[in-house]
Amino acid sequence: MLSSSVMIRRFCTFTLTASSSPSTSNKKRLVFLGSPQVSASVLDALFNASAAPDSLFQEAFLFNFKSLEPELCVTAAYGNILPTKFLNIPSKGTVNIHPSLLPLYRGAAPVQRALQGGVKETGVSLAYTVRKLDAGPVIARERVTIDDQIKAPDLLELLFNLGSKLLIRELPSIFDGSASGSAEKQDDSKATLAPKITPEESWLSFEEDAHVLHNKVRAFAGWPGTRARLKVIDPSTGESSIIELKIITTRVYGGIRSQDIEANEVLYTKGSLVIPCGVGTALEVLEIQLPGKRAVNAAAFWNGLRGQMLKKL
Repeated sequence: MLSSSVMIRRFCTFTLTASSSPSTSNKKRLVFLGSPQVSASVLDALFNASAAPDSLFQEAFLFNFKSLEPELCVTAAYGNILPTKFLNIPSKGTVNIHPSLLPLYRGAAPVQRALQGGVKETGVSLAYTVRKLDAGPVIARERVTIDDQIKAPDLLELLFNLGSKLLIRELPSIFDGSASGSAEKQDDSKATLAPKITPEESWLSFEEDAHVLHNKVRAFAGWPGTRARLKVIDPSTGESSIIELKIITTRVYGGIRSQDIEANEVLYTKGSLVIPCGVGTALEVLEIQLPGKRAVNAAAFWNGLRGQMLKKL
């Protein structure tokens, strides 16, 4: 089994043995394209399936794509738009593993935008690739219910693992052509977009509802993360300074109402920081990271303040 630690950039290869060369093998030729590390799970699944005695297909390296006469191309988290000339080459088309329930969250950041939106259910779709972004007919979907604590990197891994199994399950129908006839055309009127995340979006404003902020922390976990600024006050001198924090783990506070907290005061209670937020809510911060430091829990951070007070800006 190929280790998932192997970096995949765009093209991956399966070395053909002399006994299974393209000229003599009856197996179908399949090309895989994937960019980030998370797509390694898809490649793992394809390698394992191709090695089975009854496998329908084998891996091929995109060196001279057209001369390979590939029957199918599979993409997963592949960050480039494929031109029509490319899409016309595989005789069975190109299929994409997309980590959302299409037509929802078409675009570059479907998992992050779904979490940011606070969804309770999401999933993965296997769809034919067309020139329009993530708009091709859907071969199959797998739904999954999620809790309100899962973060984007974990959900992304979960969905691509599900997508790998979905792909292997549907490959026979894709190769025999029946999937093409039964694939569901997407309803463009129900489409939502998942645009690429920018670092500028990572700042938290505590004037927003705590639910919105918590979902953003989960969505932006890994990259670019979420950042906030707080005021540190020395009660003995009255001097203050501003610190910048990376907010790692949060939950919506279910204790006292934020309006019961003294103006803008950040409390420490039961191992977490409680920050008053908009519309009478409060955010509970469980894990924090200062610039250039390792992430610590709220208790360690609070002890490091040595009696200084915190207030939101």
